[in-house]
Amino acid sequence: MKTVIRMFIVLTFIGLISGGLLSIISNWANPLIAVNKQKATENAIFLVHPEGKSYEKISVNEMELYKVFNQQKEKIGYAFVYEGNGFQGKVRIMTGILPDLSKITSIEILEQTETPGLGTKILESPFDDYFNGLNSAGSIGWVKEGTAPKDNEVVAITGATISSKAVVTIINEGLNKLKTEISGGSF
Repeated sequence: MKTVIRMFIVLTFIGLISGGLLSIISNWANPLIAVNKQKATENAIFLVHPEGKSYEKISVNEMELYKVFNQQKEKIGYAFVYEGNGFQGKVRIMTGILPDLSKITSIEILEQTETPGLGTKILESPFDDYFNGLNSAGSIGWVKEGTAPKDNEVVAITGATISSKAVVTIINEGLNKLKTEISGGSF
């Protein structure tokens, strides 16, 4: 009985010390993580709009949206962040789009937890290149490899079709939300 009590006290002590240390480390790291996440978002704005020189954050319901401007301070488009479910977990995407919402300029995957080697191909060429200049007037679609895509379709990655479809779905949901906000005159 004495051994059980001693083990309980030792394990409780170890648990309290470990929990306290994890809490301290978390409190220290969370602000740094937030700053790095913001820097990655800012960098992605200029990756999806390479000719962009400045941006303005727009307050919109449940959406992270930016107006992007060129050197002459003319609006060249929007950049928005939207996230949804992939195969393994959340996928967070920055999408650049022209001011009239007719074409996607580019996309940048900000966060993902897809399967290494397969699902992570959403980060690579040629998949992410399919979105450059993609017609976004209607809904974006996808086709299997070997099929010629239309001007509003991307070619899904063989072996990672779920991840490919997830990216298309997330972008479509974000575009629909953006179109609703713009037509509603929110900004």
